[in-house]
Amino acid sequence: MSLFSGYVPGEFFDEVFAAPGVARPHYGALLESVGKLSPAEYGARQRAVDAAFLRQGVTFTVYGDERGTERIYPFDLMPRIIPQREWEVVEAGLIQRITALNLFLNDVYHGQKIITDGVVPEDVVLSASHYRPEFRGIGVPHGIYIHICGTDLVRNGKGEYYVLEDNGRCPSGASYMLENRLAMKRAFPGLLQSLPVRSVDGYGAMLRETLAHLAPRGTIDPVIVILTPGVHNSAYFEHCYLAKQMGVPIVEGRDLIARNDRIFMRTTKGLQQVDVIYRRIDDDFLDPLVFRKGSMLGVAGIVEAYRKGHVALANSIGTGVADDKAVYALVPKMIRYYLDQDPILANVPTYLGAIPEERDFILDNLERLVVKAVNESGGYGMLMGPSATREQREDFAGRIRANPRNYVAQPVLALSRHPVFVDDHFEGRHIDLRPYVLYGDRVRVVPGGLTRVALRKGSLVVNSSQGGGSKDTWVLWEDRGAEAVSWASDAGGRGA
Repeated sequence: MSLFSGYVPGEFFDEVFAAPGVARPHYGALLESVGKLSPAEYGARQRAVDAAFLRQGVTFTVYGDERGTERIYPFDLMPRIIPQREWEVVEAGLIQRITALNLFLNDVYHGQKIITDGVVPEDVVLSASHYRPEFRGIGVPHGIYIHICGTDLVRNGKGEYYVLEDNGRCPSGASYMLENRLAMKRAFPGLLQSLPVRSVDGYGAMLRETLAHLAPRGTIDPVIVILTPGVHNSAYFEHCYLAKQMGVPIVEGRDLIARNDRIFMRTTKGLQQVDVIYRRIDDDFLDPLVFRKGSMLGVAGIVEAYRKGHVALANSIGTGVADDKAVYALVPKMIRYYLDQDPILANVPTYLGAIPEERDFILDNLERLVVKAVNESGGYGMLMGPSATREQREDFAGRIRANPRNYVAQPVLALSRHPVFVDDHFEGRHIDLRPYVLYGDRVRVVPGGLTRVALRKGSLVVNSSQGGGSKDTWVLWEDRGAEAVSWASDAGGRGA
């Protein structure tokens, strides 16, 4: 472990070291292998991965940056490891959560019993900017609204998992999860085979099965497409990547046409009826006849085709109400109401600007809180109270008073940290985790996910647009550490 000899875990919960020089058991085999490398050898492998990402165009887009929009997605070679028993809790909590969220969405767009029973406040739910009243009473295939979900998890100073937010509209990052695993196989070709690491390689097949389950015509081989806004979208790399993984066409709105309340794709052989659309376009731009008039990104008539059950959409129209950061605060109540269970994964304590007494608390404690705009993402529309200037806090106070429904606040969590290679040594950086949950004929959680890391020293913001990067996430088959090498070698590995 000489490569880690100077590493200082610090005052935060460290994912790898329980104390200086004392590794957590499930990291034993990895540290034994990687720790034998010199800083120069490790750095060379890191640079090789960076060069491969550059050649392959593993990118994301940053809007409005004078340095240019297209960036290589930063990747740190030191993986994050989650032992089996820990993952079992995470998996159960995510399944519980997406089940409750789908029941909530079905209720909100039909009977609204959770509102009439007084469990959640009507004004908070129905005032969400992504609530679609025009979609009330419309059935969706199998009653499932969120088919693909990316739920962001963090760990506090005690190592306890908390849900930071749900992403039920167009969750991104799965392509980077897959690319990160390929990068690790290239950098350490024998290491993954020698450890009991669960595979994420089947994500494309799992996603296709999830989408095929929605097909309205009951065909054995439904026509599935990915609908993208186009090459200038920040996640266009991912749209193309997932289309290739599933073996399905990627289309733009101009490639589709509505006829007789059905959706067809233009091909060189004529029109072909489409059964399922994995849309990476927000509701606002999906159909100019229903939502934003003049939108050139969507398809005129697609909503009517969906309403009549001739095409399936993933995720469904109207799921954005569950993404709203104020509605997020109500999810524990949803779990208790619909499932009669206590939440397995806790929410971060959240104060709503829409509730007068909670708004007063926010305004009185801005220097101690993180304030978020309810519909912003990517680290935008956020105030980090402890590090903000007096002018910034006063500015946000004015915004909260002017539009209280648009803001929530949370305490600053001491997010867990993980070693990151910086120049020629390791330093701790804050991380979160975005696992991917697929809901088709059953709920499945991909055994891994995207570990995002705040590469800037001291930063708590992990978003790539704000200087963040990512790590490969290894979920183990069993909770053994250093001895797992010999066990996996005898068993022939697990095909990570």
